[in-house]
Amino acid sequence: MRRRLLLRSCVLVMVAAAGAGCSASDPATQTPGLAARDTTLTTTKPTRQDLDNRLSLVGRVTINPVFGVVAPVAGQVRYRDVDVPESTPTKPTRVASIWAKGKSHRVDVPAGAVFAGRLVDDRSNVTVGMPVVSAKRIGYGLVAEIDGAQAYQISDSLATVRAQIKNGPGPFACKVLGTIAALPAGTIPDPPAPEPSTNPSADPAAQVAPVGPPPDQRQPVTPSEPTGMRLVCTAPSSVKLINGATATLEVVTARAEKALVLPVEAVAGRQGSGKVDVVGPDGSRETRDVVLGLSDGKVVQIKSGLTGDETVALPGPNLPPGKPAEPGQPGGPADPMGGK
Repeated sequence: MRRRLLLRSCVLVMVAAAGAGCSASDPATQTPGLAARDTTLTTTKPTRQDLDNRLSLVGRVTINPVFGVVAPVAGQVRYRDVDVPESTPTKPTRVASIWAKGKSHRVDVPAGAVFAGRLVDDRSNVTVGMPVVSAKRIGYGLVAEIDGAQAYQISDSLATVRAQIKNGPGPFACKVLGTIAALPAGTIPDPPAPEPSTNPSADPAAQVAPVGPPPDQRQPVTPSEPTGMRLVCTAPSSVKLINGATATLEVVTARAEKALVLPVEAVAGRQGSGKVDVVGPDGSRETRDVVLGLSDGKVVQIKSGLTGDETVALPGPNLPPGKPAEPGQPGGPADPMGGK
């Protein structure tokens, strides 16, 4: 009996010891600690790729759209008398000249369009790129109205335009006509009075009748109405167009080949200048100023500030918050004491 009790006591002691061993903490299974604050966990490196800026506009197929023709140089505009064409012109029509430093520079309405009005007074001084003449495209064109923000995106660097007719043909290249600037109402001067004949025939019946309808029976020329800012382009002749159909115009405003780029999340700032955090071999961060270029919404061009060999932190640096204006200063709260 004593041996049984002693054996049972030994078994209980061994079980208790085993349980105690299982409940002891094991340093190898501890939960790892959090990384120190400001430790960079995600990084990226600059890469090179071709990049372009694209802008999507809503347009419409329009019959006989009006567009503006600009001054090629700064100088004085001198208009020419333009005869009313009897058919759609197949060659450019010279409508004015810009005189600068004693030289004349032509202003032509392109083939397929007719003169629709003068936009400034004769012999006015104009700047380069200023609309001086309105013209009317004969036939179909695609017209997209634009706002001021879009105008500054595409005014200086309009590379290419592609169009897609909703539920119709496309995409296809669309040739841009004239300028995107808003146009004032055009004016068309009265034709000069015919000079009296110095040797009239004694027999009126012997006079030769002029070819074509008399001037007072020809189609009158209507000056153009004012327009807002708009982009006008023409489709290839093989594309079937229906007046009023909705279209999408994709405008490529600029291109860069083999540009140095970073993800947009790595850069603070978007217009011209920005900042990035460069990560050193020891994990430290250094904020650098960079000059930004094109962006497609996913990556942004780094024009200067990086060589391309750096490691850059993701996300980019946080810009410091702006300092609030003092009371009484522009943009600040009113001075409770009524001071200025």
